[in-house]
Amino acid sequence: MILRRALGLLMCVAATGAAREIGVEPDVRSALTGPLRFSDEELSDLRRGQVVRHGLPSRSPGEVAVAGAVTIRAPKAAFFARVHDITHFKSGQEIVQIGRFSDPPVLGDLAALTVGVDDFDVRSCRVGDCGIRLPAAVIERLGREIDSKAADAQARGAQLFKQILLDQVTAYISGGDHMPQYDDGPRPIRARDEFEGILSEMPELGALLPGLPDHLRHFPSARLSNAEDFLYWSKERFGVAPFITVTHVTIVCRSAVTCVMATRDVYSSRYLDASVALAIATDAGADGFDLIYDNRSRANALKGRFGGLRRALTERRARSGLESSLNAIKASLERR
Repeated sequence: MILRRALGLLMCVAATGAAREIGVEPDVRSALTGPLRFSDEELSDLRRGQVVRHGLPSRSPGEVAVAGAVTIRAPKAAFFARVHDITHFKSGQEIVQIGRFSDPPVLGDLAALTVGVDDFDVRSCRVGDCGIRLPAAVIERLGREIDSKAADAQARGAQLFKQILLDQVTAYISGGDHMPQYDDGPRPIRARDEFEGILSEMPELGALLPGLPDHLRHFPSARLSNAEDFLYWSKERFGVAPFITVTHVTIVCRSAVTCVMATRDVYSSRYLDASVALAIATDAGADGFDLIYDNRSRANALKGRFGGLRRALTERRARSGLESSLNAIKASLERR
């Protein structure tokens, strides 16, 4: 009798474990153990409620990649509801200002963005020597339209920068060629080439949603029919000076069990050459979901002499930041 009860208990435990594994769709699990490189030990830690994270290998000397995951005892719909309210979702010490673009975008969407000398000094911006990432044609336009010696040069430069940013966002959502090359430094940076390089390192995007890479690559002409898209801007603290960035967010539910969110860096005034992130929200039992995240970013400053050291330090910071972010999202959603 005791033996039968023990065997029954073991069968129940085994069934429960199997059910939890079935909750992860096979190709989602393949992405976790394949390109995202989660070990069996990490997946066991995830099931025990721990945050797991690690760095990912890269073939580019200027690239940093990290992945992490956490189980959240809340419906995944609550996570995406927070994402839609991006101005509150991304609020934190590093976020100075943030706003969401309208559809279609208008200049008023950037009303809350302040552009001071630390953000962009129009008086010292020349082709090959400018404090922020801009194409040569845009830098030359600034020189033509603004007298750098005038008392209102900075104010006029800030306003023109906002207009240029809006023009580039409008070009992006129209399928135009937005900022194909940055000419602010001694060597041109081709953001599109860097973006394509990142996509080639992220097979998980196409494995989970075959049309997702082209959706990001050729937006909006190759748009996924069931995708939701929006763009937002932010000014964030990083390094010695803040940077202004525009991000494209795509949300797609590939099944009732799993939804994914991909983000692409459309523009960064400093630091980033290109960046792509993927968040996977997949059901984990009846009362929660697993949130899996990975990001690949490229920066010219991580190349060249001492690039390896800078890259190691940046990856360490990225892993730590990812763990903090996942813990914060978990705590926030589980308080509901």
